[in-house]
Amino acid sequence: MPISPEEPQDRHFMRRALALTRRGLGTSSPNPAVGAVVVAGGLVVGQGWHAKAGELHAEVHALRQAGPLARGAAIYVTLEPCHHDGRTPPCTQAVLAAGIERVVYGASDPNPRVAGGGGAYLAGKGLAVTPGVLGQACEWEHRFFITHVTTGRPHVILKTAATLDGKTATATGHSRWITGPASRRFVHRLRGWVDAIMVGAGTALADDPQLTCRLPGRPNPLRVVVDSNLRLPSGAKVLDPSQEPGCLVACVQDAPEAQAQRLDQAGAQVLRLPAGPEGRVDLAALLAELGSRGVSSILAEGGAGLAWSLLSDGLVDEVMYFFAPKLVGGARAPSMVGGPGLERMDQAWRLRRPVVRRFGDDVMLWSETIR
Repeated sequence: MPISPEEPQDRHFMRRALALTRRGLGTSSPNPAVGAVVVAGGLVVGQGWHAKAGELHAEVHALRQAGPLARGAAIYVTLEPCHHDGRTPPCTQAVLAAGIERVVYGASDPNPRVAGGGGAYLAGKGLAVTPGVLGQACEWEHRFFITHVTTGRPHVILKTAATLDGKTATATGHSRWITGPASRRFVHRLRGWVDAIMVGAGTALADDPQLTCRLPGRPNPLRVVVDSNLRLPSGAKVLDPSQEPGCLVACVQDAPEAQAQRLDQAGAQVLRLPAGPEGRVDLAALLAELGSRGVSSILAEGGAGLAWSLLSDGLVDEVMYFFAPKLVGGARAPSMVGGPGLERMDQAWRLRRPVVRRFGDDVMLWSETIR
């Protein structure tokens, strides 16, 4: 469609490319869900997105759809075109072969093997290259990939549902349901976007959750239970071997072997890891191991102890807090974050660029987190 007269051309078409990225969320990992648009004469003549690792990249899909109209055209890509051989050939070669004259990209590729390579290479071949268009928005869309390639661990989203007084259950431990159906549907969409979902043993024992994505056509995440001493029962729903891609139970090195064999027979993959200062699983070591296996994003859903540990270790990249218009009260009712707590208000973790959304009567605060 033609551009609107009041909107700059590059930003307009980059927004079109950004909208395409979301179609690959949950299926392209560990590769980024890139979007690409080919524009000739002010009109979109080709578009594409990266749907699955090992398959064609977004640029190639868009160029093939454009066909001969790509010659002399511009291509808008949310992430700098790759210039290295992987499971598919470099996108820079496809851009050159198609006769593209201008390349506009949003986020620079942070991969140490390729950073700056694609744009610089194409500029050296005489193409007009414009980097950084809607760069912040593109970096946000590709944040799972960026965190993974720069840190080696998955991008961590800390998600919690609570009442307005910050309670995640009543004093007796009853927690179903805090939030309404609209919030829960969004959480299942989120589970379909990420590679893994993680809970602590306390949550697994108290709630016996399935931790699956119950939306048609969406993949399940890898289920991860942090169970330092292997207390999880063999009949726990999270262990269901019929729900791919399975369940990983992380424990400390000296956890009982008999318990490990019992969970292995129930369908779990038991992963022994070093213990942290409190004798529990070292979460940094766990995330590093998951990152080495290609897990680029993880949703931490509970509970309060796991939230405290992740925050204390500096392992939270963004937060999603769902608040229901309810009050529970009670000093013994569990809160959103456990642990000993901080001593001073100036030590508090501050949330950056918070966004507020409504889901029915519930309110979600969605934000990056910084110390």
